[in-house]
Amino acid sequence: MPPATVRREAACPPRVRQKVKSRIPSFDLKLFLDSSGLGSRVGKFGAGEIVIAQGDPATNVMYLQEGGVKLTVVNESGKEAVLAIMGPGDFFGEGCLAGQSICMATAVTIAPTTLLAIEKNRMIQVLHKESELSDHFISYVLSRNLRVEEDLIDQLFNSSEKRLARTLLLLARYGARGQPAKMLPKVSQEMLAEMIGTTRSRVNFFMNKFRKLGFVRYNKDREIHVDPSLLSIVLHD
Repeated sequence: MPPATVRREAACPPRVRQKVKSRIPSFDLKLFLDSSGLGSRVGKFGAGEIVIAQGDPATNVMYLQEGGVKLTVVNESGKEAVLAIMGPGDFFGEGCLAGQSICMATAVTIAPTTLLAIEKNRMIQVLHKESELSDHFISYVLSRNLRVEEDLIDQLFNSSEKRLARTLLLLARYGARGQPAKMLPKVSQEMLAEMIGTTRSRVNFFMNKFRKLGFVRYNKDREIHVDPSLLSIVLHD
């Protein structure tokens, strides 16, 4: 399942969102992977390990079973940008199916992680053969394309406070089907600042504000729990 999406009504009216959600088929991907043989190339990684590196040959579609992955890109001058934080149920590396010959981003684990690597030609073969998997995968890719458009709108028109609130909700997988809000994956304030295009000091200021308002709370391990009421920051004009 793709990361949950929080959007402004102007970007996507509720009736359109409902239609998109209603078209996502009910499909037990884990059961299919276990029964089809696609689940045979499983890799286990500790936190902070590189799964794929920018510039590596693009040969596999990656499916994230457990843990979390940070996708980053580095430009010619060495500046790094965080593209996304991926969680259980997400795919990445699917650009190889569209003809990409090299990986466009580096994937680094942010927690102990279990990944399934599906070879490109095998994935294409199964997508042609298995209609339920194909429907699920197409729905995932379309939903993530919507997320990219919304990220751009968010970056162009919203304040850093709203961008941070939206990012926290997405990381908590707010609204994901069958998945209640929960603790965030390990993510630093520096990483959040990179993701929303602001400074760490601004992130720290807003996180303290959200905590005082009861929108976020920390447990004894400093993990962050996001309350769904944080959505009020995103929707407030």
